[in-house]
Amino acid sequence: MKLNIGWLYPDLMNTYGDRGNIIALSYRTKKMGLEPIINKISINESPDLISKMDILFMGGAQDTQQEIVNKDLKIKGGPLKNAINDGIPGLYVCGAYQFLGKYYKTADGTMIKGIGIFDIFTESPPVNTSRCIGNIIIESKLFPKIKFVGFENHGGRTYLTDKNLAFAQVIKGYGNNGQDGTEGYLFKNSVGTYLHGPILPKNPELTDFLIQKAVERKYGKDVKLKTIDNKWEKRAREFVINKL
Repeated sequence: MKLNIGWLYPDLMNTYGDRGNIIALSYRTKKMGLEPIINKISINESPDLISKMDILFMGGAQDTQQEIVNKDLKIKGGPLKNAINDGIPGLYVCGAYQFLGKYYKTADGTMIKGIGIFDIFTESPPVNTSRCIGNIIIESKLFPKIKFVGFENHGGRTYLTDKNLAFAQVIKGYGNNGQDGTEGYLFKNSVGTYLHGPILPKNPELTDFLIQKAVERKYGKDVKLKTIDNKWEKRAREFVINKL
């Protein structure tokens, strides 16, 4: 059995080690007895490729790269929105997360329109306001009693129309906006988050969630995957938590 993993804009949206999420997806897919096929989808590739993927991933970037991607999303935004609505599992980190919202309002008041698949919006804080940066601990409703860890570094503050749709609650750190205790956004099988780190190697449960949903969607719910021993990942995460 094969899983097509779509890596959106790997040459442009790949800040803070986000390629580690692709490595984690590939590694754990193999460990489960499946064959991962990594498909790089950037500005030169057809938007039709998006609908053929089983898992989608897009990371964050600096302003210049995000401007290039924002223009290309005028072409790929529709297919991406359809894919997310159709239940294709996905992870969207930082800048990618912001792109999926309604808009991003810059410090000078410029409105940058998003895809609008997530019911969120992002605004830049006043000039000279500190960035949301540092290690973060969260708890997600998808994984009760499990603490996730990561690293956040974002200037924009993201707000949810419905806070019940947050991916997680913040235990330590800033999260979406440093005010309401929410982190990320959960819609169908897609997760938006500010956690770099990268998030998937540090939190294997989320990696497995994406793989499991992809397998169920493509091959059905009766497929039994090989179990992976996570003792080292858990020990590493516990070490980080105890240090914070």
